[in-house]
Amino acid sequence: MADLSPAAQAVLNAFNAEAKPEPHHQREAIAAAIRALADLVVPDIDLHISVANDCLPRDVGAAKWSARYETRREILAIATELEGPI
Repeated sequence: MADLSPAAQAVLNAFNAEAKPEPHHQREAIAAAIRALADLVVPDIDLHISVANDCLPRDVGAAKWSARYETRREILAIATELEGPI
């Protein structure tokens, strides 16, 4: 099997850390992998503090960061739903 990129390995590690044979553990493991993916692709930043302090990367405006934050919120909502009651 080919080596995974660090990002793919991080998602796999998050899944494996939670994976157990029971169905509710599978959902928790998938949620953990989704959260790891969100952290890698759409890092958590405090948009309001970053805009106020002019700390956003120069090539990405506030509107793009706001859209990214909304994307992150939607991704994490899926993870939260998976972690909920069966």
